[in-house]
This record gives sequence, C-alpha cells and structure tokens, in this order.
Amino acid sequence: MKKTSIETYVGIFVLLGLVCVGYLTIKLGKMELIGDNNYPVYARFQSVSGLKQGSHVEIAGVKIGTIDSISLDKDKKAVVKMKINKGLVLTDDVIASVKTSGIIGDKFIKISPGGSDTLLNPGETITDTVSALDLEELVSKFVFGGV
Repeated sequence: MKKTSIETYVGIFVLLGLVCVGYLTIKLGKMELIGDNNYPVYARFQSVSGLKQGSHVEIAGVKIGTIDSISLDKDKKAVVKMKINKGLVLTDDVIASVKTSGIIGDKFIKISPGGSDTLLNPGETITDTVSALDLEELVSKFVFGGV
C-alpha cells in the first residue's frame, strides 16, 4: 500500500514538472497558442541585406512587432511580412526603412509615422520603403573611383 502511494506522488511530481517545462518552452520561445496579439503588414524592398526573420520592427526606438518572414516576389523584390502589435494602428503613408543598430549591429525595420487619416488594414502593403544601405558597395565605389 505504501509503495503505491509513493509511486502516485512521484507520478504527480513528474507530470507537474512536464507541465512546467511545456509552459516555459512556450513562453521563452515566444510562441502564441491561443489568440494572436498581432496582425500582418507587408513591405516590398529592393534589398534587405542582413535582415533576418525575428528581427524587430520599431517606431521611435520602441519595439512594435517582429519580422515574420522574408521572401522574393515575381518582380525580384524582397517582400517582408511583419507582425505588428494589435494595439497599434499604422496609417497608409508610413515609411518602412531597413536600419542598423550601431555600426556593425543587427538590422531591423524602422517605421516612420505619416500624417494621413487613412489606416493601413491588416494584410496590406506599406508602399513607401527605403532599402538597406550597402556599405561594401559604397566602399568599393570609393576605392575604385566610382564616386
């Protein structure tokens, strides 16, 4: 009888441990299981050199979302799908630009707010974009006399 109760306690302890590990995996992995707290917005760039999935999307230095995916469209332009926090609304004249945090830091997308009254609906595309600055190309132009 005593052996059965010890096995029951050990089983409950192991089950609680697995539940805790599952919870931490979801929280630390920033996964969303129930309900999505963001909406998709797209932007098309000539170049997104160095930009990665999971990078930040910011307005005025405040993180407002993340980059969900980067793909290539039929016109050979980079299409970036961003997940923007639901509490934030963007207007249709915002400007999305690829920026670098620091001199050799990670790339992120900076959103510059516009002044329009028309809102950008979920799934729509930001039309005004500024691509990443390619330092290697600039240096090579300067060194080889292309400037």
